[in-house]
Order: sequence, then C-alpha cells, then structure tokens
Amino acid sequence: MHAHRRKNKKHKPSSPAGPPGTLSAVPDAPKPILRAIAYGPGECIDEETTDLDSLHTYLERWPVTWLNIDGLGDTEVIRRLGEIFGLHPLTLEDVLHLHERPKVEEYGENLFLVLRMLEPGGVSQTEQVSMFLGDRFVLTFQEHPGDCFDELRRRIREGRGRVRNAGADYLAYCILDSVVDGYFPYLDVASDLVEDLETEVLEKPTPETVSKIHQLKRDLLSVRRVMSPTREAISVLLRDAPEQLSPTTLVYLRDAYDHAVQLLELVETYRELAGGLLDVYLSSVSNRMNEIMKVLTVIATIFIPLGFFAGLYGMNFDTEKSPWNMPELGWYWGYPAFLIFLVVVVLVQLLFFWRKGWLRKP
Repeated sequence: MHAHRRKNKKHKPSSPAGPPGTLSAVPDAPKPILRAIAYGPGECIDEETTDLDSLHTYLERWPVTWLNIDGLGDTEVIRRLGEIFGLHPLTLEDVLHLHERPKVEEYGENLFLVLRMLEPGGVSQTEQVSMFLGDRFVLTFQEHPGDCFDELRRRIREGRGRVRNAGADYLAYCILDSVVDGYFPYLDVASDLVEDLETEVLEKPTPETVSKIHQLKRDLLSVRRVMSPTREAISVLLRDAPEQLSPTTLVYLRDAYDHAVQLLELVETYRELAGGLLDVYLSSVSNRMNEIMKVLTVIATIFIPLGFFAGLYGMNFDTEKSPWNMPELGWYWGYPAFLIFLVVVVLVQLLFFWRKGWLRKP
C-alpha cells in the first residue's frame, strides 16, 4: 500500500510562536528532497532537483509540473518555494504545523489543501500532506519520504489514463483520491479482525480479547477523526467550485467524495460491531461463569446427602448400651451396604438432574 519508510519520531503539537506567517522549524525533521514530475500529452520527466532557481524552467516549458517535497527540516527552502510559486505566508506556516485538521482554503490564485495520509504501522501513524494547486503546477509537502502516490507516478510516466492529457487540477484530484483510497486496505484488515474477534469472543474469550476490541475501536475512531473533515473539505470544493477546478474535474471529485462517505459508513459499521463484541464478551464470560457455578452447585448438592449420611454414621453411639444405637454397625455386610447406598443416592440425584435438563449443554 505504501512505500517503505523509516519510522519517524512523533512530533508533539505546539502553539504557533511569533506573528502570523512566521515559519518555525519542525524538530528533528529531515532535510527537504525535491522531486519534480513535469509532463504534457507527449512526454514526461521525473527527476530530483536541488536547484530552486531552475523551477521557473519547469513552469515555462511544461503544461503541468508536480513538485513533491519530502522533509520539512529547512525553513529557508520552504520560504524560497513560497516566493517562487506565490504561496501565502499563512499557508506555509500551516505546512510546518504538523497537526492541522484536514481542510481546504483559497488564497488568491492558489488552492491550499491539508490532508492526512495513512502510513504503515496502523492508523495511529498518519502523515500530514499539504497540497497547493495553482496555474500549471501542484506542490505537495510531506513530513518524510514514502507515500501512497507510486501508482499515480507510474501512470504519469507510462501515459496511462487521462492524467497526461488533463491539467493540474486533475492531478490534484488524483492525489486527493489516492490519499482517501489509502484507507480502504486498513478497513479490509479491520473487517477480518472483527470476524476473528467475533469467533474468539464466542469460543474462547480472554482478557486479551477485550484489549484487542478496545484497540480496534480506538483505531476506527482515529480514521473517523481524519475522514470526517476530509469529507467536509471535498464537500466545500464541490459546493464552492473554485476557479482552479474545471467542471470536468469537479465531476471526478464527486467520486472522491463518494469514497470518503463510504469510508465513514464502513467505519461506523465496524465501530458498532466492535461495541457489540464487548456486549457479547460480557455475555460469554457471564455464561461461562454460570456454567462453572452450575457444575460446582451440582457437585455440592451431590455431597450434601453424602455428608449427612457419613456424619450420621460417624456418631459414636455405643451399641452395647442399647439395641437402638445403630445396630447396622454390627452387620457383617454393613460397610459395603452403606457404600452401595451412597452410590445409589448419587445415581438417583444425577438422574433427577438429567431429567430436569440441568446437566445438558444449552
């Protein structure tokens, strides 16, 4: 689903310091790596670049330029990019604040979007993707290398689909759609996990099962927190129809909106199922406890009369003082007869319990 990447440290959210538009460095962030994909209907180039001054050449020569920046460790590079592409200082400030809510904003001739991209390692690992759509260019800023856009890049290089024949707005749609579709593989895993947990809860529930259920609910909640504002952002694009998006691209954008809605519906369904699994777990534990108590009760009930008779014949009455003082103690077969009597008592009790259905599994 995603390219392999080095696991990065989790950055803690911090309050913006300084006046609006101030660029604050991201702690421990890698240095930016610039990768440019410029294309037209007939040809395409895909290369890394370090010369910021040459970026004007891409804009002048190619119909569409996609510049992807991996790493936010150099505020001077980000500031220079803002000058070259005419990006508003407030948007650059949001690029460096890695805990922005997914949103869409229009600044002059550019459209600014903030997305959350799923990373390998679970839904607790998400990466902020900041995207700018302008005339003939798309800029994407990522926290570190590795993303879900490899298939899109392959389509551009090989000329598959309509992306090479469309404008920058269609490329922006493809990037947005790739981010949204990146959550579907996780939901497929969540679906299998729900089925496995359901089987585990019914057959052999353990305290670890409850931990798995709670972890699943937390993960699904994380997806919901990301996809809900993403759906709202796409809805804003469809409703306001900014000039950066052509009518044709807006039609395709409806498909991305449908995917976001479908994701939210699946998340809510799996959350309800996970919540139901907790109830099933409690019922299973209660039923198992009832079965244990039933077995113990049957055993205790069986030994009540046995204990009574054993205690009765354990009394020390002297048979020589009176013929009524337990004459059975003087019988030749008294002890075997007493044991047989106890066995008969047990069998009668078990037969009674069986006829009542107390010894049968539900």
